[in-house]
Amino acid sequence: MNKLLIVGTVAFDAIETPFGKTDKILGGAATYIGLSAANFSNVDSAIVSVVGEDFPQEYLDLLTKRNVDISGLEIVKGGKTFFWSGKYHNDMNSRDTLDTQLNVLETFNPVVPENYKDADVVMLGNLHPLVQLSVIEQMTEKPKLVVLDTMNFWMEAPFMDDLKKVIKKIDVITINDEEARLLSGEYSLVKAARVIAEMGPKYVVIKKGEHGALLFNEDKAFFAPALPLEEVFDPTGAGDTFAGGFSGYIASTGDVSFNNMKNAIVHGSNLASFCVEKFGTERMLSLSKDEVSSRLAQFRELTQFDFELA
Repeated sequence: MNKLLIVGTVAFDAIETPFGKTDKILGGAATYIGLSAANFSNVDSAIVSVVGEDFPQEYLDLLTKRNVDISGLEIVKGGKTFFWSGKYHNDMNSRDTLDTQLNVLETFNPVVPENYKDADVVMLGNLHPLVQLSVIEQMTEKPKLVVLDTMNFWMEAPFMDDLKKVIKKIDVITINDEEARLLSGEYSLVKAARVIAEMGPKYVVIKKGEHGALLFNEDKAFFAPALPLEEVFDPTGAGDTFAGGFSGYIASTGDVSFNNMKNAIVHGSNLASFCVEKFGTERMLSLSKDEVSSRLAQFRELTQFDFELA
C-alpha cells in the first residue's frame, strides 16, 4: 500500500448558510482531506495535527474507522481545539468569518510518525508556511509528490517570504483563482500559473469552485468542470475535499505523470461535489462506493464526446 501523509487542522466549525446553521461540528482541513482520501482503499493515510482535550473520542473514532492513522494527532491536555465560525452570503461563493480561535494550533509543532517519514505522497493542508516546511524537512526519503494547499492570509507581507520558501520545495500547489492572482500579481490565470510555476512547483492547480478546476504543467493545460448540482448546502471544506481526492488518487496509483494528474483532478472534483450537499463533514461520512462510482460516470458523460476537426 502506498502511504499518504496529511498535515493540516483538525477543528471545530460553526457554520451558517441560507439553509440553516450549526453549533460546533467536526471540521478542519486535515479532516476533510483524510475523509476524502479514505475513498481509495489501497492508500495508507495518516494525519498530523493537534487538538485539545475537549475533542470528542467519537470524532477520533470516525477517522480510525475509515483507516486514517491518527498516531500523529497530538492531544494537548487541558487545551482547547482550534475553532472557526463563518456565515455564507446568499450566493454561497463568499462568506464572513465571525470568529477564529487558534487555541492549541497557536503553538503547534508537528511531529511526523516514524513509519510515515517515507510517505509516497505528502499533502500539506492550509497552515502556517513554516509548519508546512518543518514537515517536509522531517521526511527521511524524498516523496514522489508533495502537494501544498494555502490561502490568501499567508500571502500577506509578514508571511510571504516563508511561503515562497515552502513553494520552492513542492511539486504541486492547489489554490483558488483569487489566491492565484494575489500570489502572482497577474490577472490572467494562464499568466498567473506561469509565474507561480517559476517559484518552484511543477504543477499548478487553480480551483474555481462551481466553475471547475485548471491544471497547468509547462506548456500543457487541462480543465475539468464542476458537476452541476441542484443545491449547494454548505461549501465548507469543498476545497480540502478536492485536495484529498486529488492526493488520494495519486497515492493510490503511484503515477505522478501529467495525464494521471488529469484523472486526479476529476476524482477530486467528484468527491468535492458530495461535500457541499450537507453541513460540514456529514455527507462525506455517509458516502458509499456506489455513489462515488455513479457520479464518476456522470462526470464522464459531462466531459467526453467526439467531434470532427475542421
